[in-house]
Amino acid sequence: MKSMLNVMGVINVRNQKEVLEELTVKRCIASVPFGGRYRLIDFVLSSMVNSGIFNVGIFTLKKSRSLMDHLGTGKDWDLNRKKDGLFILPPEYTCSPEVFTGELQNLYYHLDYFNKSKQEYVLIAAGNMICNIDFHEAYKFHLEKGADITLLYRSKNIAGVEDFFRGRKVKLAEDGKVLDIEETPGEGDFEKGKTLLKCFIMKKSLFMEMIEYCVKEKRCSLVRDGIIGNLNRLKIYGYPYDGYLAVINSLPVYYKYSMELLKPEVWSDLFFRPGLIFTKVKDEPPTRYLRGSRVNNSLLANGCLIEGTVENSIIFRGVKVQKGAVIKDSIVMQKSHIEENSFLENAILDKDVLVTRDKEIKGNKEEPVVISKNMVV
Repeated sequence: MKSMLNVMGVINVRNQKEVLEELTVKRCIASVPFGGRYRLIDFVLSSMVNSGIFNVGIFTLKKSRSLMDHLGTGKDWDLNRKKDGLFILPPEYTCSPEVFTGELQNLYYHLDYFNKSKQEYVLIAAGNMICNIDFHEAYKFHLEKGADITLLYRSKNIAGVEDFFRGRKVKLAEDGKVLDIEETPGEGDFEKGKTLLKCFIMKKSLFMEMIEYCVKEKRCSLVRDGIIGNLNRLKIYGYPYDGYLAVINSLPVYYKYSMELLKPEVWSDLFFRPGLIFTKVKDEPPTRYLRGSRVNNSLLANGCLIEGTVENSIIFRGVKVQKGAVIKDSIVMQKSHIEENSFLENAILDKDVLVTRDKEIKGNKEEPVVISKNMVV
């Protein structure tokens, strides 16, 4: 197995619009809570660490305070190191925000980080993928093919993937060489399946060359301008990833894939194979279930106090559910408080929400109700 000590990781937290509505008003998409204890960024970051990558740069744009608080020194991912480790790299607004071109310009401002890093290769990934990937085989494939760039793609059509696969389709030769990539998702004569993930392996020197070229030419897309624009010049290969995957790009997708965690086979595949998913550790007591409480087919984190009923729901740390309260098919985030005889169904409650007694909050599975952080209902 090829060692990945010669590979550095780059997680690009893109400046996406508020695709998760109320959940991304005060935080970037990579720091959105997921699965009771985790944030979206935990999955790709843990995948990198489990694959043997110990130099990871996280490039942020806006609303990064929550993300920085979550990651801290990187200790919980074994990235608080004297050499290499975790680097959080926000933008340097040396020009007015009106002419700031976004993610590529942010990468350009931090070229010194790449120059000072000793690794020869770079693995670039998005921060909103729910996955558990062993990158060893993709890196081995990249070296064996002598590729300039290896991109990961999804080759299977499985139930529900249409939520994510608005992404660009790719055409491949039999040996895996990329023949074409859609410039605009959903346009062009491309077969279904074989959908590009925003996950690439290449030499660091080539990556830096692409960044410099795109910024100087006032181009703004690494995929369109750096990769698609060089299909005829570079050897670009595709490597299939067919494990569990969700790309969180809308509120219905977030709700749907959160609810999928209640399936034991999904939970075990995502959080334990091929490696564990790590997150920020908090020292809290186990959840207490008082007399009269009822819990069915739900995930509950530590530190909760349950007196009421919880069905088919995900309950984050420190949530209180008082006597007579009923929660169904819902997501209740950290330190929220559901008072007596309240009723929740198909709802998403952000952190520190108070639902006062006898209130009813009810949405539907296609459009769950979202209650913003710190709200009192």
